Amino acid sequence: MSTPHAAQRHDAQPQAQGLADLVSSTHRAGEVWVSSPFDGTLVGTLPASSDEDVHSAVAAARDAHQEWAARPVAERVAPLLEFRELVLQHSEELLDLVQLETGKARSSALEEIADIVLWSSYLVHHGPRALRSQRRSSAFPLLTRTTEHHKPIGVVGVITPWNYPLTLPVTDSLPALLAGNAVVLKPDEQTSHTALRLLSLLRHAGIPEDLMQIVVGSGPEAGAALVDCADYLMFTGSSATGARVAARCAERLIGFSGELGGKNPMLILDDADTSRAAATAAQSCFSNAGQLCVSIERIYIHDSVWEEFTTRFLRRVSQLKLAPGLTWQADVGSLISEQQLKVVAEHVEDAVEKGATVLTGGKPRPDLGPFFYEPTVLTDVTEQMALHSTETFGPVVSLYRVTSEEEAIAAANDSPYGLNASVFSAKRGPAVARRLQTGSVNINDGYAASWISLDAPMGGMKRSGVGRRHGTQGILKYTESQTVARQRFASVARPAGVGRRLWAQMMLRGINVLKRLR
Repeated sequence: MSTPHAAQRHDAQPQAQGLADLVSSTHRAGEVWVSSPFDGTLVGTLPASSDEDVHSAVAAARDAHQEWAARPVAERVAPLLEFRELVLQHSEELLDLVQLETGKARSSALEEIADIVLWSSYLVHHGPRALRSQRRSSAFPLLTRTTEHHKPIGVVGVITPWNYPLTLPVTDSLPALLAGNAVVLKPDEQTSHTALRLLSLLRHAGIPEDLMQIVVGSGPEAGAALVDCADYLMFTGSSATGARVAARCAERLIGFSGELGGKNPMLILDDADTSRAAATAAQSCFSNAGQLCVSIERIYIHDSVWEEFTTRFLRRVSQLKLAPGLTWQADVGSLISEQQLKVVAEHVEDAVEKGATVLTGGKPRPDLGPFFYEPTVLTDVTEQMALHSTETFGPVVSLYRVTSEEEAIAAANDSPYGLNASVFSAKRGPAVARRLQTGSVNINDGYAASWISLDAPMGGMKRSGVGRRHGTQGILKYTESQTVARQRFASVARPAGVGRRLWAQMMLRGINVLKRLR
């Protein structure tokens, strides 16, 4: 691949022009060069944000937050409505930009457009109700009136990866804004143009200029600076990095939410519809070239349907089309980088050297682009292989034959991760789902059913994350709960002139009555 300075400008370069002005960077800590994974052509250059720039961005956002938080929720909803319409109006431009920066297939990019439009709609219709102050029952009915309020936290720092550059910034930033916070977003350097275009649309929709800021730079530099000065931190990335970020947040006593790694299992039980399962598995394993936090990386197949499912699955995988470019022809696009290609290739090579069998794929495709890799299916994978338990985050899945439902459940749960799972069964899906140690489980689907259930929380167990996005939990986590209790008529304190023993007897009688009212 060409070096950034040797890269030629892409035909779609003009759409990236002007976005550099939106970066919170006055000290200019160097430049970030973004080249397309498709062919190395230059998407654009951006100024890198220094440590001082990050602190300045947070300070500006904090100032803007005061006026924004004072607005009624109904006023904060209006820009989200306008943003939703602007996304639809500019969908072709956004699709181009996402593809240029990530190398993903256009169909995968379209999923992001659909996702942010639907999530914006959910927030508009359900957010105000979630944020409404609520009456709570009190210890002393009639005497005490108790209300819970939801107050914005302040400045929310959002750190997002490169794999879903539309979905993740919007999913995490919009509820924070709706709740009355300011946001400082640090996207991955590779997909910063996409994030900046989102910011331009949000400002056009009516978000105050300083309320949301974007800083550009590496995780160890710009990301670390953001963790050190934000009031709350939302992070999406690896479990190892998430643990370090969470530790720093704990030191500062600020809130943290993180969607982290996964090694997501699919269970094909003996009563599964293998035709449907095979078609869904092909999409669930290789969408976005497997660079998806909830994608399937291991499949446990009951012995009685092994041949039937495997034959159908391999046929589906062989029909997937790899292709570069801004067209609708590809089912699978490019990996994001040389580093990601290296990880995928090393996992497959290590498995093969230790006895695994490649059923299809298993090779890079430099004829298509520098980072393309074939959709790959392996079997005979053992615990000695990195592929067995380590997240690959690429177009690779391993198949395992099991002899019982119990064996499949035990194997699926035998992982430090617990993000997403899938169960294919005509009758036993719900019962099996409840026994799986993952934040989401899809019955007769791979991951889409749970992800698009926007009213339900989404997140991980074990090393796959802390906190949830989506649903009311994904809104209220950006608030502090405040309880206001107003006492009327009489105090609960001991009245003057009443002895302690008599007061204790009266209190115990009162408690005995109140316990029946709970």
